[in-house]
Amino acid sequence: MDFSKAPAPSEKIGRYRWVVVTLLFAAMVINYVDRQTIGLLKADLSAQFNWDEKHYADLVFYFQLAYAIAYLAWGKIMDKIGARWGFGVAFAIWQVAHILHACASGFGGFVAARMGLGIGEAGGFPGGIKAVAEWFPKKERAFATGLFNAGTNIGAIVTPLVVPGIVLAFGWQMAFIVTGLAGLVWLPIWLIVYRRPREAKKLSPAELAYIEQDPADPVEKIGWGKLLTKKETWAFALGKFLIDPIWWMFLFWLPDFLGKRYGLDLKSFGPPLIAIYLLSDVGSVAGGWMSSTLMKNGATINKARKLTMLVCALLALPVMFAAKADSVWLAVLIIGIATAAHQGFSANLYTLPSDVFPRGAVGSVVGIGGMLGAFGGMAFSKYIGNVLEQIGTYTPIFIVAGSVYLVALLVIHLLTPKMEPVQI
Repeated sequence: MDFSKAPAPSEKIGRYRWVVVTLLFAAMVINYVDRQTIGLLKADLSAQFNWDEKHYADLVFYFQLAYAIAYLAWGKIMDKIGARWGFGVAFAIWQVAHILHACASGFGGFVAARMGLGIGEAGGFPGGIKAVAEWFPKKERAFATGLFNAGTNIGAIVTPLVVPGIVLAFGWQMAFIVTGLAGLVWLPIWLIVYRRPREAKKLSPAELAYIEQDPADPVEKIGWGKLLTKKETWAFALGKFLIDPIWWMFLFWLPDFLGKRYGLDLKSFGPPLIAIYLLSDVGSVAGGWMSSTLMKNGATINKARKLTMLVCALLALPVMFAAKADSVWLAVLIIGIATAAHQGFSANLYTLPSDVFPRGAVGSVVGIGGMLGAFGGMAFSKYIGNVLEQIGTYTPIFIVAGSVYLVALLVIHLLTPKMEPVQI
């Protein structure tokens, strides 16, 4: 038999669910262009407004404070009104807030704009995870999450390619205005295209059956109080608390590290940052692919997710020595592998709520975890500001970044040793 001519399973059942992932991917690209612009402009804005390290750390802190509080609310909103309108409203808020950065004339104005951005962007991942839970069976969710999460890295690549040219030609204000207006194109497309699977007219019956192959979830409404009593909620939330601050550090402080350690500036940040986030993309997709492939080959959810996270945790360890690298490109390689490891770890951690909770609780659990992750980021940003102000080196920061993933995996395993469906 000629197997090369046999149709792939995805061709038999249809591919429309991947349109949803494409839209989520595009939203994450825009999300991270908006989020990272301030990091690229740190040196210029610090010089113009006389900011020190603690001023910038406070900007990150207030963004994360708004993000933390809003994340919890967005999780509940997504469960209540669904991903279509929930994600759409969140996107509109963060995009307008991003544009309003251009109106800031001092530290207070930037704080207000960053908090508005945090409120809106906090809805991104709860909405994305909710959409994946609606559109994918469990065995494909890690891969789908890894794919749309890869958009964050593309956004981080696009930013140093686009923003410096706008700033050098038209000033820093136009960097926020141009990228903000361009990103708004996404919103009407999302509202027109996205529907729940049973409401999507272009979805074939075979693909709908494939999406709904997992056992039906209970229809009971599940409140925060009940979710907070489940150790699986805390496995996800504490995992986020431990690893999210590391990603925030990479996102907001890498340009500063490259500038101070290797003398790079707005004109030369591009190639190193692009290389780092290209590696991150590989990690995001590979992490989701690895656990999904293990499951398709017969591994349990427990084994597939945790084995993948262990590999990622081990790959992150060398970043402890990144600040000691003599060459900028050696540092880029070490940091790029660590960011790839983070994204692979994160893609699997993000599937934990949809792996063990009913669909109706996924957004709320993601919201609880995202809130704790942002609180961890707030504490870590203060730590970074103090370390840089008092010691002036990134070495202690990278030591934490390299070791925390093994700690997170241990916590997750102790709280969910079998990763079985939660009984509610």
